[in-house]
Amino acid sequence: MKFVIGSDHAGFDYKEKIKVLLKELGHEVRDLGAFNAEPVDYPVFIRPVAEAVARGEFERGIVLGGSGNGEAIVANKVKGIRCTLCWSLETARWAREHNDANVLALGQRTIPPELALGIVRLWLATAFAGGRHLIRIRQIEKTD
Repeated sequence: MKFVIGSDHAGFDYKEKIKVLLKELGHEVRDLGAFNAEPVDYPVFIRPVAEAVARGEFERGIVLGGSGNGEAIVANKVKGIRCTLCWSLETARWAREHNDANVLALGQRTIPPELALGIVRLWLATAFAGGRHLIRIRQIEKTD
């Protein structure tokens, strides 16, 4: 699978760990920055991730920050993006099963690194359930 990933300074360390995991699992990864932990404005790095997924250049994206909240907000401003902020294995599973999330937001200051990697693994492995959830996805698309 082709992934695009981006973070601000507060998500930089987890971004680097997630890139390693994705590559170990055989995925292609493009990093749009930030490229160090120096303070930056997250929209500069997050919007291009969402736009690349929306254009179909990548199958999924991952965005990171301190809380992940701002990153999810920015990503969801892009038509066609369903970005979900996940903080547990359950939220990661539901993000894919129920929402067909194509972008994952994580907060480095809110969860331990092992959990972040576990969330990514589960998010990768979980398929969209379709069915009644497809009706809702179509309703979301009408509001884009």
